[in-house]
Amino acid sequence: MQPTFNFSAEDLAFDKYNVWHPYTSLTNPLPTYPVIATSGVKLKLADGRELIDGMSSWWTAIHGYNVPEINQAVRDQMEKMSHVMFGGITHRSAIDLCKKLVEIAPEGLEKVFLADSGSVSIEVAMKMAVQYRHAKGQPKRNKFMTIRGGYHGDTSGAMSVCDPHRGMHCLFSDFLPQHFFTARPQRRFEEGCPDEDFAELEQFFKVNANKCTAFILEPIMQGAGGMWLYSPDYLSKIRDLCDDYDLLLIADEIATAFGRTGKLFACEHAGISPDILCVGKALTGGYLTQAATLTTQHVAKTICSGEAGVFMHGPTYMGNPLACAAANKNLELLLNSNWQGRVAGIERQLKQELPPLADAHSVRDVRVLGAIGVLEMKKTVNVPDAQKFFVENGVWIRPFRNLIYMMPPYVIKENELGKLTKAIANYLHH
Repeated sequence: MQPTFNFSAEDLAFDKYNVWHPYTSLTNPLPTYPVIATSGVKLKLADGRELIDGMSSWWTAIHGYNVPEINQAVRDQMEKMSHVMFGGITHRSAIDLCKKLVEIAPEGLEKVFLADSGSVSIEVAMKMAVQYRHAKGQPKRNKFMTIRGGYHGDTSGAMSVCDPHRGMHCLFSDFLPQHFFTARPQRRFEEGCPDEDFAELEQFFKVNANKCTAFILEPIMQGAGGMWLYSPDYLSKIRDLCDDYDLLLIADEIATAFGRTGKLFACEHAGISPDILCVGKALTGGYLTQAATLTTQHVAKTICSGEAGVFMHGPTYMGNPLACAAANKNLELLLNSNWQGRVAGIERQLKQELPPLADAHSVRDVRVLGAIGVLEMKKTVNVPDAQKFFVENGVWIRPFRNLIYMMPPYVIKENELGKLTKAIANYLHH
């Protein structure tokens, strides 16, 4: 393959010193790797190298890249209508998407609010919970309960329910509203929780629930807060306690929905339904930003019977037709495929190839569930060095903090996944 250079030195210098990439410094910028094309599970760099993507572009591209069916769906929609305001207007792509989400979501979630991004869907969920409590004549129950180690996004409301001490947003803890945090569940996904595990949690509810409107958490897997996989028994207990103390349960499935953990929704591992569900990331297959917040008839009716009479939120690009069209085709491809078999195959291979790496002196723990593989290191990873090593080994793996992890596209082949795990093994011993 002939290298294709379409970035000048001036372009790359401008990017380095003027373009603020996520979680990077402009005074000590990290290297960036110019991508000129994507296809299947590969990223093509400007110098001609191809990298197998182990990240699904931050967990979105579940079908890989340049998917002909989604490409065509977006082209068809573009010919009709690229965008129209959602206030007072509706369109076929949005109706079809909301129908599908109601059909496949956990039981009871019938009302759909389309949002711009995962963080915004969390903001929407929190505002729903606050308005719900106002409508019930309980305005002072305006706080949230959650667990440490969580991550729910980068906007202000979402940051306020992220871990305030060890999370990425601890710098803002004095600026943000103060909510109530309990210890993260310690039992692993494969373990049950004996009754004695819940004594502290029950006391936490007893002391704080009367000040709160909802409990928010990431079901089964805490994502960017540490890639921690915990017992379904804990999730079941949270559902029961929320019912006992009249709290709404908000499930943040932005990272886990649409098959990533081996179930269509992670809540299914515990057999529970939340009162409010947030989805995003994989919703459009990595094509366009889109998210949704789903809730029950009871919550929606209560909100709309309150003083405002309406739900007080309305993003400008809400229900964008292009994003809805991409999401519709993405979900169609997913549901009509053997996604369960693919995810199970990825899990089997990860469970074969990652646990032996726990013997490396630098590794603290190895965790696998569905199409998720995690190595927790004993020390913080040097991201620029690790990134350079992985690129030189033909893969795209983006560590953060002390975690080296993979969440590959579901369409990845065995030999491609093997190249990812081999690259990690080589990195540990280089």
